Amino acid sequence: MQTRGVRGATTVNKNSKAEIISATKELLSEIIKANALNIDDIASIIFTTTKDLNAEFPAVAARELGWNDTPLLCAKEIEVPGSLAKCIRVLLQVNSTKKPSEIKHIYLNQAVNLRR
Repeated sequence: MQTRGVRGATTVNKNSKAEIISATKELLSEIIKANALNIDDIASIIFTTTKDLNAEFPAVAARELGWNDTPLLCAKEIEVPGSLAKCIRVLLQVNSTKKPSEIKHIYLNQAVNLRR
């Protein structure tokens, strides 16, 4: 088994706790489903948000999903002029037998524009 990175991103319409948690739960659920992951497969998760999102930590969504033993970290995304606003990004480090080419990275809402 190897450690693989699984990327994803989503956006919200406004800087609110409810939207950040809901969008992050949706993103994590889609990543888990698309890659057939088990919670025990996840070594750790790094979340980033753009500067305009500070109403809640995205990691709260993972805790609400019951991921209480998974190490989580939240950080700010670097500010690049013209970059996508109100964006939550995630990097899951997972233990997997899949090849890198078999990993499915998930981009939702306006974040689909990050990976054309």
